[in-house]
Amino acid sequence: MPARARTDRGAATRERILDAAEQLFAEHGVYAVSNRAIAEAADQGNNAVVGYHFGTKADLVRALVRRHADAVDRRREAMVAGLGPDPGVRDWVDCLVRPAAQHLGDLGAPTWYARFGAQIMTDPALRPVLLAESLASPSLTAALDGLRSCLPALPQRVQRERADLCRLLLVHHLAERERTLADEADEAATAPAAAWSRTATGLVDAVVGIWLAPPTDDSETRS
Repeated sequence: MPARARTDRGAATRERILDAAEQLFAEHGVYAVSNRAIAEAADQGNNAVVGYHFGTKADLVRALVRRHADAVDRRREAMVAGLGPDPGVRDWVDCLVRPAAQHLGDLGAPTWYARFGAQIMTDPALRPVLLAESLASPSLTAALDGLRSCLPALPQRVQRERADLCRLLLVHHLAERERTLADEADEAATAPAAAWSRTATGLVDAVVGIWLAPPTDDSETRS
């Protein structure tokens, strides 16, 4: 077989493995899915094919994250570059939220990446893989820095709490919406981009509300 044909065949096999792994991880959890199950779902007769192409399970997870991260990052770069001269909280939150939702809309229906991401974020061993890949994004860093620069003054404890709340909301709301769209086949199949755009708008509203809500004085809660 010519070298080019072998390369193309290998690339196609890798994509089938990634597709199968993403769906199985999203539906069953990462550690509940064996390499054998992934190989079978990818129509591969050799059970060692997953390890051959990707190495460890963490390496496979990293490859899945990277497969989507570049597309999301390009969208966020364009949004950040297109901001006006004095962006506010909502503008920066939109840059953080909308690229991921738009990417899911571009994928068509059904999708599994949001549910896969939720599985990873709740796994202590694999969470650092997702965070490391995400924080390597210059556009994400720019959006986070921009958001911090225009937030009202908040105690450090409150900032940390709200950052955690927003992160959980972003990850798990997208996963829940993805699950809902998978059940609502008509909406997802006919207009996935519109469905995800509405999801992004609602999520931006919620995150902006979290950041701009006045904090309660601790002394009031103790009285």
